[in-house]
Amino acid sequence: MVGNVPVGGGADVSVQTMTTTRTWDVDATVEQIRELTIAGCDIIRIACPTGKDADAVPLIVEQSPIPVITDIHFQPSYIFKSIEAGVAGVRVNPGNIRRLNDQLPEIVAAAKSNSVPMRIGVNAGSLDPQILAKHGNIPTSEALVEAALKEAAEFEKLNFFDFAISVKHHDPKTTIKAYELLSEKIDCPLHLGVTEAGPKLQGSIKSAVTFGILLEQGIGDTIRVSLSDEPAEEVRVGLEILRSLGLRQRDFEIISCPTCGRKEADVIELAKLVETTLAERPDIKGSGIKVAVMGCIVNGPGEAREADIGVAGGAGKGQIFKKGEVVETVASSEIAPALLRHIDELLTAYLSPNR
Repeated sequence: MVGNVPVGGGADVSVQTMTTTRTWDVDATVEQIRELTIAGCDIIRIACPTGKDADAVPLIVEQSPIPVITDIHFQPSYIFKSIEAGVAGVRVNPGNIRRLNDQLPEIVAAAKSNSVPMRIGVNAGSLDPQILAKHGNIPTSEALVEAALKEAAEFEKLNFFDFAISVKHHDPKTTIKAYELLSEKIDCPLHLGVTEAGPKLQGSIKSAVTFGILLEQGIGDTIRVSLSDEPAEEVRVGLEILRSLGLRQRDFEIISCPTCGRKEADVIELAKLVETTLAERPDIKGSGIKVAVMGCIVNGPGEAREADIGVAGGAGKGQIFKKGEVVETVASSEIAPALLRHIDELLTAYLSPNR
């Protein structure tokens, strides 16, 4: 358990991100956590690079609506401060925490007495120098796994098993192989991530490919999409990956064609309008409504019939489908308002307490 969020053991895959505020700025950090909670974040991680940040942790934990994990590098003393502050978990990086294993008995004792789980977070960019040298100074999949298992063994020697592991690399293939190897060698929750994945488009694709391959194999219990973008975008991309794999229910889904020279309706603008309209409805959560926005008569009618609500454009008009049946035919200029009206009617019926 990470706070009130179960991780592993068949629980739903959870979504994490990190705050971008200075942790010592409690008000800004808590405000961002609240915004990320609304976006769908399940677990939040906060950086703790200085003593000033560590001192702010209790106030953040007290006000956060979701479980807080502290991210500790270099200073093992901050681990103790975090545990005392009541965090839901601590992430440690064995590659750069000074004398971590020398103080592990005390750390484990504190974690046990406060029921605080740990995450062994191995990153390609901060691998143990000795292990890195052993693998030709290249952070291979095997090197990442070796580092993780070495640290896990130290925890297990102390009869501490309440930990998760991550082995992150910026390259999807290396990351995939590392998690596949790791899953064969240890049975514990795995936190998935492609570290330093890049800007939004590149990073989203890298993460989607990596997580898709691993999660379809049953590998992975919690995820973080690492983007050079706002953390809310990381959460949105992470949730969309899980929804695409059927691991989270969608609030809504838009099925729309990529457009081509056959189109008889402005699919791009119409799809954007529908997406914006649905996203702004707070009462849509969990409805799973499917809306098809199709621009021609080739695939349009078929896709529109399969959706809850759909439109197929053609010859200066559009056919509106509801639950597989044509309910209205309108001129092209009237497609948008007609489609939105039927969507509203369907959602109103769905949300009715007597449905």
